[in-house]
Amino acid sequence: MRSLKTIITGTAIGLLALSGCGQSGSPGDSDGGGETQAEAPEYKVDDGFALDDSKTWKKAHDAGKLKVGVKFDQPGLGNKEAGADAPQGFDIEIAKMTAASMGFKPDQIEWVETVSANREPFLQQGNVDMIVATYTINDERKKVIDFAGPYYMAGQDLLVKSDSDIGGPDQLSGKKVCSVDGSTPAKRIKDEYKDAELVTYDTYSKCVTDLQSGSVDAVTTDDAILRGYAKQYDGEFKVVGKPFSEEPYGIGLPKGDSAMKDAVNKSLKAHEDDGTWKKAFEYTLGDAEGVEPPAIDS
Repeated sequence: MRSLKTIITGTAIGLLALSGCGQSGSPGDSDGGGETQAEAPEYKVDDGFALDDSKTWKKAHDAGKLKVGVKFDQPGLGNKEAGADAPQGFDIEIAKMTAASMGFKPDQIEWVETVSANREPFLQQGNVDMIVATYTINDERKKVIDFAGPYYMAGQDLLVKSDSDIGGPDQLSGKKVCSVDGSTPAKRIKDEYKDAELVTYDTYSKCVTDLQSGSVDAVTTDDAILRGYAKQYDGEFKVVGKPFSEEPYGIGLPKGDSAMKDAVNKSLKAHEDDGTWKKAFEYTLGDAEGVEPPAIDS
């Protein structure tokens, strides 16, 4: 698996490339200087795909739709703008490519807004068939759900106001730090930085609003998410740039559906090998130079 330094450097380069895009435009729009962003990748739908050994796949196939849990408030990763028919972002493209491999066309995907705290319950209760929502793979979650992937590696960081003197997690004593309920970043602050005051909401956008008003001193989650917000609020915020974790993003699946897991992993590997993973990254997060997909767990 690639080093965290390489990951963060590549992610920073990729997200900085978004700065030319209009905030209300799609990733494929032309920027103010006339430079065209990467085109949307196309994913071949496997019309003959069948996976009768998977209860999850069979239920979705019989219903004619695959329910995918995603975030709606994370620019560059999973974001749905007002009036838009569907969300956009790297997670959305990952969902599209794996769905296509399993025989589902784009109009057969039902996008379900999923916040960090309800990801496991949604899978356990059958509200969604899979989740692609900046979902960090960890042993605690593996007790109740399964993961395919990882399809990306991120690192926890801090978003602060542009004039803030906070330079890293060791300077959070007495500071109010915001994250989301049930997230790995929130747990890390609670467990490892006990002198900080943790504030949590169900979405990161609420944390960013609090940061903007001065109600909190920092927002913490994975660097890719934070850089998306820094870009969206150009000049108002900055990412500290001292990641203090490695966060492997995986695709959440119902527990025990090994056939579905194997199919998703096979799809991810195929799209990494044929270059469409890279195209999806460039379309949503910018320049992919120095960025490589992580090794997929068996």
